[in-house]
Amino acid sequence: MLAIPLLHDGEPVGAISVAKRDPTAFSNHQVQLLNTFADQALIAIENVRLFEVEKLRTRELSEALEQQTATSEVLQVISSSRGELESVFQATLANATRLCQASYGVIWLSEGDAFRSTATYGSLAAAYVEQWRSGTLYHPHPYGGLATMRRTRKSVQMEDLREARSYADGDVLASSRCGCHGAGMR
Repeated sequence: MLAIPLLHDGEPVGAISVAKRDPTAFSNHQVQLLNTFADQALIAIENVRLFEVEKLRTRELSEALEQQTATSEVLQVISSSRGELESVFQATLANATRLCQASYGVIWLSEGDAFRSTATYGSLAAAYVEQWRSGTLYHPHPYGGLATMRRTRKSVQMEDLREARSYADGDVLASSRCGCHGAGMR
């Protein structure tokens, strides 16, 4: 597994992770490539944030036609990606997974001390997809990849999740990603 933090002003706002079914390391090129895709996901997140800021600002700037016109032009640019965040994430994740020769990938967004899956791609077990697409919040194991990435604000790579402490402790994410145990996780 390889997890890259999505950092905004040095603070983690999410992660992009990919994994292989076979326990092999990702190359430096693949790590750099995933970093590039993480940067693209951050741009999409920032565009949505800017859209929300501009939407609020538009309500406040209804005094003059000139201001409304200028704001409208800015909103058109920002709104072009407004409703497409999911499609941006899907396209980013599909390309990252394919180019890193990974079996599957997930984009997670931070919510407090937890993460929520916002995009999945690849050959994931049906039970895994069902659980994480249902909107379930995932509270990462303290020694798992996402918690380590959040704590260190650095990329984390685990060659074999079955050797990780989080897997040994029965962490649902590590177990279901490996496809090693759990109902319908094979």
